[in-house]
Amino acid sequence: MDAMQAAVLGLIQGLAEFLPISSSGHLVLAEAALGIQEGSLLLAVLLHVGTLVAVFAVFWRDWWEMLRHPLKSRLLWMLALATLPAAALGALMSKSIDKAFSDPSAHWFVGIFFLCTAAMLLLAERFARRPVPSGRHARKHDASDVNAVQTLSMGGMQAIAILPGISRSGSTIAGGMLSGLNRAAAAKFSFMMSAPIILGSMIFECRALMKEGFDSAFSGGWTAPLVGVLAAAASGYLSIRWMLRLVQRVSLRWFALYTGVLGAAVLADHFVFHLVV
Repeated sequence: MDAMQAAVLGLIQGLAEFLPISSSGHLVLAEAALGIQEGSLLLAVLLHVGTLVAVFAVFWRDWWEMLRHPLKSRLLWMLALATLPAAALGALMSKSIDKAFSDPSAHWFVGIFFLCTAAMLLLAERFARRPVPSGRHARKHDASDVNAVQTLSMGGMQAIAILPGISRSGSTIAGGMLSGLNRAAAAKFSFMMSAPIILGSMIFECRALMKEGFDSAFSGGWTAPLVGVLAAAASGYLSIRWMLRLVQRVSLRWFALYTGVLGAAVLADHFVFHLVV
């Protein structure tokens, strides 16, 4: 894998991780389009480092307050609770899923999961629309307003996003909205709850990297991994900033349209055209 390919994958990872369009699904398609048979494990670790840096950079004040008073921070406890479903499912099934989708013949399932993402976003817009509080006495809702039921709803949706094509941010924002949160609060909590799960993924990948051997991991040099991590961090930071503003103004139906069309295109390509998957 060269530096240009790593840059493309880094940009996709950063942008698609925080937009409701599925980073894992886009990476599967990008690797197929670029002819990458097997991605670098080191690059996978560093792409997660990049997105983690983006989350901490945007919400550093929130993380600082939580870490200053960890036992008193309700938000920190809610983030820990939200992580449990995905952590449990990932520990049980992540290897099986990775093995299943490493086979190009299974890539058509990504199209199905893109369509599932589109359906979730449409359901959230249809059944969870609430008026935005207005007036000087209206209280601004924030991620700290999330209760245990809403946390578990979003955590459960995050767990199913282990499937490539199911958007983690899209499914969790939809879960938050359907359980009573407004879009702004659901989006912020969704982005913050990505940090523990990304960190957990990094730990598992680092363990695999140690088994693979560092000599093998670094045999291709540092250039491509560094380019990838910088691209992921920069695009992830911009993606979070953009989405936090966009989610308050733009309907999720536009993202549903995108993922729906993409899912249909993946299925058409697999069964008819055979250009990419």
